[in-house]
Amino acid sequence: MYDNLRSKWEFSEASECRKGLLCGMGISLEEQDRPLIGIVNSWNEYNPGHVHLKNLAERVKQGVREAGGLPVEVMTTGICDGMVLKDPKYVEIPSRNSIADQVEITAEGNFFDGMVMLSTCDSIVPGYLMAAARIDIPTIMVTGGYMPLGVCRGKEVLHIDAQDKFGTIKAGKMDIDEYNSLIENSWGMCGGCSSMTTANSMCMISEALGMSLPGNSTVCATSPKLYLMAYEAGKQIINLIKHNITARKIITPESIKNAIKLDMAVAGSSNLILHIPAIANEAGYDMPWWKYFDEASNNIPLLSHLAPSGKYNLKDLDLAGGMSAILKQLMPKLNPDCLTVTGNTISENVKKAVIYNADVIRSLDNPVMNEGGIGVLYGNLAPEGSLIKIAAVPENLMTFSGKAKVFDSLEEALTSLRNNEVNPGDALILRFMGLKGRFGTTAFTFQEELKGRKELYNSCAIITDGRFSGGTSGLSVGYVSPEAALGGPLAIIKSGDTINIDIPSRSINIDITDDEINGRLKEFKWEFPKNKYPRYLKLFVKNVGSMAKGGIWE
Repeated sequence: MYDNLRSKWEFSEASECRKGLLCGMGISLEEQDRPLIGIVNSWNEYNPGHVHLKNLAERVKQGVREAGGLPVEVMTTGICDGMVLKDPKYVEIPSRNSIADQVEITAEGNFFDGMVMLSTCDSIVPGYLMAAARIDIPTIMVTGGYMPLGVCRGKEVLHIDAQDKFGTIKAGKMDIDEYNSLIENSWGMCGGCSSMTTANSMCMISEALGMSLPGNSTVCATSPKLYLMAYEAGKQIINLIKHNITARKIITPESIKNAIKLDMAVAGSSNLILHIPAIANEAGYDMPWWKYFDEASNNIPLLSHLAPSGKYNLKDLDLAGGMSAILKQLMPKLNPDCLTVTGNTISENVKKAVIYNADVIRSLDNPVMNEGGIGVLYGNLAPEGSLIKIAAVPENLMTFSGKAKVFDSLEEALTSLRNNEVNPGDALILRFMGLKGRFGTTAFTFQEELKGRKELYNSCAIITDGRFSGGTSGLSVGYVSPEAALGGPLAIIKSGDTINIDIPSRSINIDITDDEINGRLKEFKWEFPKNKYPRYLKLFVKNVGSMAKGGIWE
């Protein structure tokens, strides 16, 4: 029945030793003849997105056993971006590449015939998908669902309701008891934060790629449906092995383009411009992926206006029909023939989907807006591109001109903001925060404090070579490439330079001549401060590649 099992070694001293070791652990010879399935889990007790994955894994293992496989659970790193230090020793993106390596080492070292991978959060989902593309064995991703809404003072609340108030409370403009009540009650017990931050965005991308079962990305973390999906994934992985459906038969250039289009239709996290190219390049597709993001932003309308920029949350989306309903509405823009882990095409998966709320999930002829969720801006400030989350930009800031105020670190920017040194209309430059400069640090804390000062939030631009949180909103331009640490034009901006941004025209420029830019670049010098960081982060900086290729290992 199985002609393609990697776990069945030819008779040798090593294979007999392995057989004996497994027998010593209580695994019978009959079980050893089954397909060996790695249940790759990022469960831990300190990540709310992953705290329930231990129970999900048990359902996966049950499905694997009933379908005739031998499941073995292995663990990887799984940190929560909301828990980790944002700066200066930012580890989330470095952890993504490490996670991909961990999965590869374990799967290849143990000759897994297939994998079912469980994760939910920001860098773990892309790290797992990168590994699946790299290893290319039958694989299914089980994502952990969205977090239930909190309940505060008699009504359901979204975590964004609390996060958005940080700047307000810092400025002394909010009652402390009301603020504390929001902080204590706005997050649910498990799952990905219930808005279009990076966790839920990446879970949706996994499904749009075809790597998760239909509906997985928009089911509640506490729903019995999720446990049924985990069980079905355990059974289905055996079918994928029987038919030799490996990850790269699902992750193709066309399915990656489908995922990018889905990203635009839901205004997904800005971090996807890093993660999707990483998955693509691990699968062997070295293509101009940022160009496809830009093309999709001009061709794919926004079909669901989800928090943090819209009024709906993941529960609303789930009740309205979920991811299957969105994909059905978007299908005329997608490649319908892409294979998925069900063994069927993506169009076959969603043909019976129903839209229960036509305002939450719009049609192509009645979108929320015709501008896509994410746009790529080019110009003399960002020759290789930069990212803007269009759906989150206030209407009055779609075109912008302001004087630069330059900061060489996040700490410097926060100090200036807290000392009331930021003025309305400033173009706030936060540089040396890219992958080479500072591990892809986010400007999230600065952005959140700025958001609490409405006169600044509604008039200023933030421009950085670092990343943004999936909860990005406002006129926030990130991923400016080449980054400052590589000698990109961002490195030579001076305070007082005029910065012009035109989102409809997709442009971002410094109002100085090319000769002036080139002259400044000739004088530019910068070195990574190696003595400040541990070896792991120095290793990351030394080996990480271009953001445009996803920041994978060079």
